[in-house]
Amino acid sequence: LLCLFVFFFFKYGYLSAGKEPLSIQTKGARPYEFLEGLITHLSQPEGFILLGGYLSGTWMFKLMPASYYSFEGGIEWHKVFLCLVIQDGIQYLMHVMEHAVSPTFYQFSHKPHHRFTNPRLFDAFNGSLLDTFCMILIPLYSTANLVHCNVWTYMAFGSSYANWLTLIHSEYAFPWDRIFHRLGFGTPADHHVHHAFFKYNYGHLFMWFDMLGGTYKNPEEFSPKAFNEGV
Repeated sequence: LLCLFVFFFFKYGYLSAGKEPLSIQTKGARPYEFLEGLITHLSQPEGFILLGGYLSGTWMFKLMPASYYSFEGGIEWHKVFLCLVIQDGIQYLMHVMEHAVSPTFYQFSHKPHHRFTNPRLFDAFNGSLLDTFCMILIPLYSTANLVHCNVWTYMAFGSSYANWLTLIHSEYAFPWDRIFHRLGFGTPADHHVHHAFFKYNYGHLFMWFDMLGGTYKNPEEFSPKAFNEGV
């Protein structure tokens, strides 16, 4: 919810002297009321209901590694970062698979999310239950079994992941995006490339896997025709 609070002030110019932020695509951001977007975002069954069920179910039925039930120690930030990288790497592979395995599978899994060719922040979890299972839950459980950490680190990772995944669907460029581009971190412009052209930028939090796999396209390659300059 933190990113939604910050986004409200960003979208309506409270952090930019009353000016609307720069939209990613030249066609401009889709018009909508913030309250409608917020309600739509929070009511997505594939987002919060399925994900919430996974988190509570794996915890209550002791399906996580033993370390995840430890309250000792604080947040281990190097493990938070490792979890983010591994999660995104597995999610990259699942994302490519959803596009490539078969037209029928794609139609029922990922295509509902791809109806947003010019996404807004509130479209982040708007897709299908199958898509969420394949691209979020499988990577989450795989990551948990690859990186053993305590409960505080798990919560820090989950919060960071959920907020970042939401922010890359923003219809506007953020002030930190230039730094993120230099580091290969995922930005809204990077993800808009995928929504607009489908066959590039399958990664979410990091563009490293696309760079290794030959599927990365810099948003600058699509400006000024499709994308605004400087996003």
